[in-house]
Amino acid sequence: MTIDRTTLNHLRHELHTPLNHIIGYSEMLLESATEGSIVAMEPRLRELHEYAQQLMLLVDEVLGRTRKDNEIDLRRLSTEASGPISSIIAAVDELKAQARQMGAAEVGQDLDRIASAAHTLHTMIADGVSAPPVAPSADSDTARIAVAPVPTAETGNILVVDDNAANREMLSRRLARVGHRVQVVANGPDALALLRRQPIDLVLLDVLMPEMSGYEVLQRLTADDALREIPVVMISALDEMDSVVRCIELGAEDYLPKPFDPVLLGARIGACLEKKRLRDREAMHLRQLAEWNQKLEQRVKEQVALLERLGRLKRFFSPHLAELIVAGGADDPLATHRRDLTVCFLDLRGFTAFAESVEPEEVMGVLREYHAEMGRLVMEHEGTLERFTGDGMMVFFNDPVPVPNAAERTVRMALAMRKRVSEMIVSWRKMGYELELGVGIAQGYATIGAIGYEGRWDYGAIGTVTNLAARLCGEAKPGQILVSKRVLAATDDLFELESVGELPLKGLHRPVTAYNVVGAKA
Repeated sequence: MTIDRTTLNHLRHELHTPLNHIIGYSEMLLESATEGSIVAMEPRLRELHEYAQQLMLLVDEVLGRTRKDNEIDLRRLSTEASGPISSIIAAVDELKAQARQMGAAEVGQDLDRIASAAHTLHTMIADGVSAPPVAPSADSDTARIAVAPVPTAETGNILVVDDNAANREMLSRRLARVGHRVQVVANGPDALALLRRQPIDLVLLDVLMPEMSGYEVLQRLTADDALREIPVVMISALDEMDSVVRCIELGAEDYLPKPFDPVLLGARIGACLEKKRLRDREAMHLRQLAEWNQKLEQRVKEQVALLERLGRLKRFFSPHLAELIVAGGADDPLATHRRDLTVCFLDLRGFTAFAESVEPEEVMGVLREYHAEMGRLVMEHEGTLERFTGDGMMVFFNDPVPVPNAAERTVRMALAMRKRVSEMIVSWRKMGYELELGVGIAQGYATIGAIGYEGRWDYGAIGTVTNLAARLCGEAKPGQILVSKRVLAATDDLFELESVGELPLKGLHRPVTAYNVVGAKA
């Protein structure tokens, strides 16, 4: 009989299918016999398995892939296959009787599958492989041999895709036996739908299937970004090299011919699952790295924002106080609020005449020295610098962090400033600069918060107390520190003060009694 290679491949594939069933079920029964559950059946099961192997060798010899001619002797195949097939059927009958005596109903169901496959093989050979395969006698989800799963570290969630129910049943049982979680589908579209719904570690995919071949399923998987990393092992009775190469080129991890060698099957599946775990671990690490980078980027942004806020706050507060605000140890000072403050105004007497009589560079030099020394003392006493304008400065205490001795701190700061300016005056007079310091201090309630507009905010206090301190500063003679009556009441036992009488101050309806701070009491 002359036959082309495509038909030859189809013929070999069709004949291998029932042979794979006979070999596969007999191997699983032999494994059960080895484990002791049906040990008495082992000798006859081995004979049955050997007959099936003989048939496989005969089919491969008659339909050999390496034949140089296309002449296929189906008459020889039919003649020489009849003996082993009859021996298999006879062995099955004996083993079924033995199983009934042992009460091993599950074994009888597998023997029925072997007998069904043997009859199918006989019919296919006799009819020239034109008869349809006989369906298995039991559904793929029933009739399991009661064996305990063998523990293994390389277990996974495996999807079996095969249009033949017996193939699915055999393969799923063999995989479940070693601890894998197995799902089965009969065609490519169902496989793709399941893979999009559930996480799968490995796909065992039949090559020749109706509706959608294994090649097409593999192409769909590798073209899908969400599915392309799932390893696929192609399974087929068609073991032509062209088919193997095509599957590998399409992205398959491996190719296993039927019938499966149990050891080789376990090794290939273990290797694929390990590669999948390594890829999953790498993907997880990349996701973690991306999350860490995102968190780090967010933390950097937050830190930059904190540093910027800290820098803005340090324009008004001491470094310690600014850090306390940023850390949450104080209320937000830029939110409008009301507080009892002690306010200190200071400026240089004679500054206007001085600025008009010298070069601008000299003015800037004096201001830098003056601001640096006064600013150091503000920070040292933990005061809040509200503003400075030229030679004038406004400092207050008790905001944003309340202090129990605001008036005392303010007066002690003013005394330290007066002393330091008196030292600076000595060097200024040598250069012909006639400058003196005047200070005014008042205590009372003010409204405090951010003042300005978007892009240019300042921290300010508004209230009568700030006006009073500014007017007292304006009335102070060179070297004087004038304080209000409330400041006197709060500090009388700590400092020597002398009354300067009632002063009519601009913007205030009544004269104000003021006191000059002579110094600290011994």
